[in-house]
Amino acid sequence: MGLFLPGDSLLFTVGVVAGAGELNIVQICALFVVFSILGDQSGYLLGRRTGPRIFVRPDSLLFKHEYVKRTQHFYEKHGGKTLIYAKFVPIVRTFAPFMAGVGRMQYTRFVSFNVIGGLGWVLSMTLAGYYLGAIPVIRANFEKVVLGIVFISVAPLLVHYFRGRRAAS
Repeated sequence: MGLFLPGDSLLFTVGVVAGAGELNIVQICALFVVFSILGDQSGYLLGRRTGPRIFVRPDSLLFKHEYVKRTQHFYEKHGGKTLIYAKFVPIVRTFAPFMAGVGRMQYTRFVSFNVIGGLGWVLSMTLAGYYLGAIPVIRANFEKVVLGIVFISVAPLLVHYFRGRRAAS
């Protein structure tokens, strides 16, 4: 379900509301950090538990044994920074913890990067809204700012997609 929620723009918007004096910014940030960490914890545990069962079946269009091997190797080499970067990229943020579980990333390593990523993502987005929301130009063009945040969040996916298409042709 979290896959479809606009995380970055939602955090920014809540920061703006807190900046207007409607919410306690410390409590909001603390709750969002905890929920971000818990959400990724559940994704990791789900991937760790169900991943091997999914990939026991014969190869299908989406699930291939080679993908698990690649994922394990990738998380051994780049797992920590991937979890942190993934927090800032919609859709990827939903699947990265699951794939870390499937790839059998060491749990204590996962937890430490999950906490760092959760803190960085929530605090940067929420506090940006909290402080920038007081600027009259941003307040007057709030919808455009939120759409800009959505675009910036999705831009890495678009760039990757178009680079892949160009390389394939």
